[in-house]
Amino acid sequence: MREHENLQASAPKLLKKDIFGRTDLLVIETRLIIRRDARPARVAVRFIARKMLEREARTLALLEGTTGVPDLIRVDRDTLDRTYIEGQPMQDGRPADPRYFKAAAKILRHLHRQNVAHNDLAKEPNFLVTSGRQPAIIDFQLAWFAPRRGALFRIMAREDIRHLLKHKRTYCPQHLTRREVEILNHPSWLARIWMRTAKPVYLFITRRLLKWQDREGTGPRSRNE
Repeated sequence: MREHENLQASAPKLLKKDIFGRTDLLVIETRLIIRRDARPARVAVRFIARKMLEREARTLALLEGTTGVPDLIRVDRDTLDRTYIEGQPMQDGRPADPRYFKAAAKILRHLHRQNVAHNDLAKEPNFLVTSGRQPAIIDFQLAWFAPRRGALFRIMAREDIRHLLKHKRTYCPQHLTRREVEILNHPSWLARIWMRTAKPVYLFITRRLLKWQDREGTGPRSRNE
């Protein structure tokens, strides 16, 4: 990772723009790069945007070299560059092979062994289907590193797995095991509280007040981010 090198690029392609800034696909020295930029974030949330960018940078640095996870290239206060992974978001790739989900679970187990919980896998676009029909996981802005692996971390890690299984239930439900069905039928107490209390408030603020659709992989963003 190159920490503060000011890499220049031409002809960026906008993949996403929201209240937290923008994400572009660009070419640097013949290589495709994903760049997050917090500078266009609304003033009221710019501090949060920078913290999310900082969190993603820290997580990608911890996971450097992990198959199916982007590598961090550089980061400063307002921008982050990471490697581009060629693939389709899950809702476009529609993985129906149980081997895809087995491989995705292997990636998640590696993350959890590194004391990282992703915390945002309910969204299908955070799973990619690569050209080889393999899984990749992106968007670590909400990821959590827990050195001591306490009870809360274990709940978050289980929720990562449960969200993966929800996607498996969508695309190849006939391959769910009895144990997987049991996990799906028993969300954590934290997930139940979120669904009943915080989520309706979150949806009202983001979608009704801020007019922000928290739905990735649509429009020009569907390629990778």
